[in-house]
Parts: sequence; C-alpha cells; structure tokens
Amino acid sequence: MTGWVPLALVAPAALLLGAFVYLPVGYTLYLSFLQWNMISPVKKWVGLANYAAVLTAPEFWIAFGNTVLYTALLFGIVFALPYLLAYGMAFRVPRAGQVLRGLYFLPSVLSLAVASILYFWLLHPLSGPIARLLSLFGLDAPAWFSSFGWVIVAIALITAWKSFGYHLIVFLAGMASIPRELIEAARIDNVSPWKIFWHIVRPLTSATALYVLVLTVVMGAQYVFVPIQMLTGGGPDKGSTNLIFLTYQYAFQFFQTGRGAAAAVMVILIFAAFLVLQKKVLEKGVYYEHE
Repeated sequence: MTGWVPLALVAPAALLLGAFVYLPVGYTLYLSFLQWNMISPVKKWVGLANYAAVLTAPEFWIAFGNTVLYTALLFGIVFALPYLLAYGMAFRVPRAGQVLRGLYFLPSVLSLAVASILYFWLLHPLSGPIARLLSLFGLDAPAWFSSFGWVIVAIALITAWKSFGYHLIVFLAGMASIPRELIEAARIDNVSPWKIFWHIVRPLTSATALYVLVLTVVMGAQYVFVPIQMLTGGGPDKGSTNLIFLTYQYAFQFFQTGRGAAAAVMVILIFAAFLVLQKKVLEKGVYYEHE
C-alpha cells in the first residue's frame, strides 16, 4: 500500500496540470489540422495546410521580426542592466541598496493594465512629461505608439518596467551567496570593479544568470499581450504585432481557428527550441555550488 502514497500525493497536481496545460495544448494541436471558425458545427480536416498558410503569410514574418527585436531589447533592459545594478547594490553601495531594492521592486506588484496606462501618459508625444522634458532642449518627442520602430521600444519599456524589480531581486539573492572575502581580497589587490564583476561575480552567479535569462524570455512573452491589446492593437501597420498577438488575431479577430492554433503550436516550438539551445550553450559555463 505504501507504493500508492506518492501517487496519491502527486495526483491532485497531476490532474490540474493535465486539465489546464496538457489537455489544452493537445486540443490546440488537434485544431491546427482543421479549418474551423468557432461558429460552424462542421470542422474540416485540412492537414498541414494551416501551417503552410501561416508560414507563407507576410504578417507572420513581420511578427517574427518584431518578436526578435522585442526579445533583444528585453535582454538589455531586464537582464544585463539589473545584473550590473545588482552588483553595484551588493558590493559597491550596500547601504543604499537596502532602500533601492524596495523602490525597484514596487512596479512588480502593479498590474500590466495600470503600467500600460501610465506609460501611455508618460510617453504622450504632446502632453507627456517626456515630451515636455525634451522640449526644454528643443527636441520633439517621437510618436511612441504610432511610429513603426518606436512602438516596439515603448512596448518593451512597459514590460521591462514591470519585471525589472523581480529580476533585480533574483540577482541580489544570487550575489548574497558569494563569499565577501573574495571581493575584499580583490579590492586589497587593487583589482578594478569591472574585473571583479567579470572574473569573480559573473562565474559565481552564472546559475542565477541562466535562470533570469530563461525568465526574461518566458515573462516577456507572457506580459507583452496586455500593452499591445490596450494601446496599439498590433499597429501601426503591424509594427507592434508579435507572434503571441498574431496568434490571438488569427483565432479571435479573424475567426481562423485552425491558423491560430497552427501559429500557437509554432510559437511553442520556436520558444522551446530557443530555450533548449540557450540552456545547452550557456550551461557549459554555469557554476553550481557543491556541498
């Protein structure tokens, strides 16, 4: 009877995971082979036609390019920047860091809807504070949410502002495990702060960095839908449409459920392949502490 105890303990979580994760993914895969508009009682089997239609559609490659650009911006803002900032707060100005960590984490508790409205006001090209500040120097603010190119930057700023504090706290937690004796010994030997970061802090926090790097992609994909839906609707001229929002458009705006499901499956495969490749490449240089 004891052999059933672990199964009984795991069963509730397994049932929830199956009902709300694996079953929807399986049904999405099934729908990707059908032609259906969510209204008609008839579903027509079309095989791989939906995948071919998505891959040959111009909007898919525009969305793919926007997704790559958006992800690259997130890497700089919510991975590299909090990494360096956490190093400064942990080892350069630790007293100030105690106060700053709370201020940086505060946006993480706000909803994305609130963040979207706040940034829509901040970045307004005529009456926003950023526009007024630029006008003092004789500069015109760009139309952030209606200009191709700038709109991706604005969307990335919103999602980065939301997740920046959490990533910073994770990096600080990783740096707390570094023996301070190593840092002090390097300072006594007049090692520059950059060399201390690169040759001591970076290797010893590489496991944390790998986790945050994966988190950057996952949270970035999760958060991006709300500001696009609220502020741009995918515009201007598909300038803010990414793969996540394109999937929603196919299924719930164009009522092309099969194409939407095919796009969703391809998005899952693209992100899964990216995360696996990223983990394989970076894990070789990851340091894990052993007892």
